[in-house]
Amino acid sequence: MISAGDFRNGVTFEEDGQVLQVVEFQHVKPGKGAAFVRTKTKNVITGSVVEKSYNPTAKFPTAFIERKDMEFSYNDGDLYYFMDQETYEMVPINKSDLSDNFKFVKENMVCKILSYKGKVFGVEPPTFVELTVTDTEPGFAGNTATNATKPATIETGCEIRVPLFINEGEVIRIDTRTGEYMERA
Repeated sequence: MISAGDFRNGVTFEEDGQVLQVVEFQHVKPGKGAAFVRTKTKNVITGSVVEKSYNPTAKFPTAFIERKDMEFSYNDGDLYYFMDQETYEMVPINKSDLSDNFKFVKENMVCKILSYKGKVFGVEPPTFVELTVTDTEPGFAGNTATNATKPATIETGCEIRVPLFINEGEVIRIDTRTGEYMERA
């Protein structure tokens, strides 16, 4: 059990059957009246964020989120298969449980599988990935006065914006949190 007075960023707890993670918290002690804890919590399964105030003495059961490294093997329709690196067991995960930034993951990349009480609710790809540019228009000299970019298709099939000097066949580093080009690899 954890009391609201002990909330810190990243703490996960259960409330009304929901698994919540503290994103922000603030202990408020007004001049008049009782103290309270103002929080911004994120539902780890649905992703919704809610602001709520709690009495500092309110107690909640602690929720343990399991994060396990697994290797992405292949996909078959809407099922994506991940291999446990210790037991070599294949775990199927539905496409709806994958985040938007999963488009930067290719086969054999290691991802973090997030689960609560055995139910998988999310997949975190690596923060930085190195992928090959498969299609982009050639850059042309002289148009470098501003921070100009052009569209490029990478080996996973998604399209991102890259600087004009990047050519087809080059390996680039991408930040999966923002989906932006970082540098040449």
